Amino acid sequence: MKVIFLGTNGWYDTKTGNTVSILIKTNSHHVILDAGYGLAKLDRYIEGEDKPAVLLLSHYHLDHTVGLHVLNKFNFPRGLKIGIPAGTKDYLNTLVNRPYTAPLESLPYEVDILELPGEEHQLYPLQVEARELTHVTTCLGYRIEDSGASIAYVPDTGYCENAVTLARNVDLLCAECAYAGDLSNDKWPHLNPLSAAKIAREAGVKRLVLFHFDALQYPSLAHRKEAERLARCIFPNALAARDGLSITVKGRLREALL
Repeated sequence: MKVIFLGTNGWYDTKTGNTVSILIKTNSHHVILDAGYGLAKLDRYIEGEDKPAVLLLSHYHLDHTVGLHVLNKFNFPRGLKIGIPAGTKDYLNTLVNRPYTAPLESLPYEVDILELPGEEHQLYPLQVEARELTHVTTCLGYRIEDSGASIAYVPDTGYCENAVTLARNVDLLCAECAYAGDLSNDKWPHLNPLSAAKIAREAGVKRLVLFHFDALQYPSLAHRKEAERLARCIFPNALAARDGLSITVKGRLREALL
């Protein structure tokens, strides 16, 4: 699998990056994680590739959904499946509709909505697991497995057991890092470099990549490098993401065979 970070900011766009969106190119699918304004770059990486596409939304905060208004610029010849937290279809249909943007039914390709957890089987041969995280609103984290490789996506959350469970023994953990240093806030849960690294260590992951840097607390890439340094004090194989970062995930089984 190839992982491309289209947007790595939380809250709002800055010169450091766009808001959150990540592309995973698997053997069978294009998987897009969240739809911040980084989503607008998607066509640079998938143009001319005929694969089913799936967009997995974690929650409806605008830094994770503002890019939905550019869905009409893309061509998904095999349609688009959108995975959402169960029971939130009305939220999606309100947000992606007039008067805010073009409605889903007007897009130039077929769109199917999947409520998660519960309808993951419709993404076969992808193996997708969805679990609720700890945030101020319902927010899902995801685990994606394909061809022996595994990735955990842990967006907006405080430290919680479901984050550790999703990340257990994965090849790559993409963990949010909104707070700088050792900051935390139980009333608005997010991870910092230390708590993200703690999840990676407890879960036994192979590699940790930090993303979703609060635009106010991380005004420059140098601030992200400090987060990387702090995370490595607990989990040495940690990296701070930037827009355009590309990582190939081979999977432990494939590496064992090479």
